[in-house]
Amino acid sequence: MNFISTFIHILCEVLTIVIFARVIISWFPVSPGNRLVDLLHQVTEPILAPLRGIIPRIGMIDITPMIAIILLQVVAALV
Repeated sequence: MNFISTFIHILCEVLTIVIFARVIISWFPVSPGNRLVDLLHQVTEPILAPLRGIIPRIGMIDITPMIAIILLQVVAALV
């Protein structure tokens, strides 16, 4: 059981970093087809897309990455 909890904790931490990286990269102009940006979108979109269906935008601000990071940190703390 210790292996599973450690794996979940590390997974949550890595996903938090990847979501944070996606947010930071979104602030800068990036050429279309950039492999790093595509990879970040492929990894984070399964987490962010369902949240976007539940959480509305606040004006032009998408707060789903922040909510996802909070949820991931809660899961990591509970394990």
